[in-house]
Amino acid sequence: MRVAAIYDIHANLPALEAVLDDIRRAEVDQIVVGGDVLPGPMPRETIARVRALALDVPVQFIQGNGDRETLDWMRGTETAAIPEAYREAMRWVARQLLPEDEYLITNWPQTLRVQISEIGEVLFCHATPRSDTQIFTRLTPEERLLPIFDGLNVPLVVCGHTHMQFERSIGTTRVVNAGSVGMPFEEPGAYWLLLGPDVQLRRTAYDLAGAAQRIRSTAYPQAQEFAARHVLQPPAQQDMLAAFTRVELK
Repeated sequence: MRVAAIYDIHANLPALEAVLDDIRRAEVDQIVVGGDVLPGPMPRETIARVRALALDVPVQFIQGNGDRETLDWMRGTETAAIPEAYREAMRWVARQLLPEDEYLITNWPQTLRVQISEIGEVLFCHATPRSDTQIFTRLTPEERLLPIFDGLNVPLVVCGHTHMQFERSIGTTRVVNAGSVGMPFEEPGAYWLLLGPDVQLRRTAYDLAGAAQRIRSTAYPQAQEFAARHVLQPPAQQDMLAAFTRVELK
């Protein structure tokens, strides 16, 4: 059995399209969408595309903090979790979505377990098994993470949220971050995982200039910034590791 895990799309439709082309060539048996489909510059089109995945291959979703926040804003609750600088963009994203999109996202679970032959039972979560916002990286001391990952009784946990791929062991549990399809904090490209028979950290190259132009042509309030910062020249991994170290779980 081969499973593709795609996380943190952030409504970057060109990146998602490129990854799905690679996934199609990999002939997977299932796709897991690991949260934070939203927010981002092409929300309606991206939701429609992930909804249509089930026409080609079985697909399961979990909800990320970005999806959860988008639901709140659709319902008129402008939460303090979103900094002032990003609130106009969140309002815009919320206005683009349809009632059926709200219903779809509402029913995504927080975690998911999938049995993958030759790996065993895999736990998919967005940030950690306990929270969709807890931050940890490949550098976070193991002793801080053991209380979170002990007792899960699975050989592998797949997570996202921090937009950087890594693989590490926490106690006896193998933990892999899928990276980000649409907003990587590493070299430009779209990052995802192929699971089965082992774990492959994958990166899909795509037409960055063309994607940036498509994003700039949207009415997304932060389209120019998204194209420049998250498509053409993403933040350096070392810079983001330093930033996350200051806010990671203690």
